[in-house]
Amino acid sequence: MGEPEPHVLVVDDDPVIVRLLELNFRLGGFRVSSARRGDQAVDRALEVSPDAIVLDVTMPGIDGYEVCRRLRDDHGMHEVPVVLLTAHAQDEDHARGDALGISAYVTKPFDPEVLVVTVREALRSGGPP
Repeated sequence: MGEPEPHVLVVDDDPVIVRLLELNFRLGGFRVSSARRGDQAVDRALEVSPDAIVLDVTMPGIDGYEVCRRLRDDHGMHEVPVVLLTAHAQDEDHARGDALGISAYVTKPFDPEVLVVTVREALRSGGPP
């Protein structure tokens, strides 16, 4: 038997993107859980303890930055790599994410295969920078 499949939590409010990510991560050898809202993402992360999280920034309710902050501060998930999947790519967006320990940024529109590789690299490097 080989190593267990890494478990990724994908979070996006667009059901088409969630389905695309689920498919690509499964094809890439991952177990996948998903959520479509920020509050659901926090609950789901605590439920499944993912190895990595792919997180959209703009969602109804709480945004991706707040999801990350809650997971890091309130629930001690400091070591879980978080990859932001976002259309927000300004310097201030990166600074805000860097302060939260974001492992990587992937800008929408995106190549799903590149995202899978980015998550694998974040897992290899062992969590937030």
